[in-house]
Amino acid sequence: MNLPNKLSIIRVLCIPVIVTLLYLNDRNCQIAAGILFILASLTDLLDGHIARKYNLITDFGKFIDPVADKLLVLTTLIMLVRGGLMEAWVVILILCRELAVDGLRMVAVGQGKVIAAGPLGKWKTTFQMITIVCIILLNQGCFSVWYTAILTGTSVALTLLSAVDYFVKNRSVFSTK
Repeated sequence: MNLPNKLSIIRVLCIPVIVTLLYLNDRNCQIAAGILFILASLTDLLDGHIARKYNLITDFGKFIDPVADKLLVLTTLIMLVRGGLMEAWVVILILCRELAVDGLRMVAVGQGKVIAAGPLGKWKTTFQMITIVCIILLNQGCFSVWYTAILTGTSVALTLLSAVDYFVKNRSVFSTK
């Protein structure tokens, strides 16, 4: 197993630790969860960079990298809902988008096509990760109300825009030719 794939596996292994730390609902545990989430998120940048630079792209890596991202983001968002720091509808919307785009990709694969991650999809993931970090680490006082609303709104907008982008650019997948 190459280094990029190991980094993706490490990202997955961080998830239960982050969930446990957020479950404990202690400020020090929240800080530790936020720091671990940052480190796990950085492995996403690092594994992609290493894979491209050293031509270490594998079929397993194409599978595990996006799955690790989705698991990290969605499980952490669910824990933020549990802690009252995130609205459930936001997580539902993000989950629906992920399932819809994955469904589109599965249909495309059945036709021998590959739908790579687009720029809006990458921005969406990055912005979701930034939003999560800010909510975990900076959720103190009245200051947090306005920036949480702005970050969450931007994450929702990017989530919707990236879904529309994938479906519009790949509408040929649904043609009856």
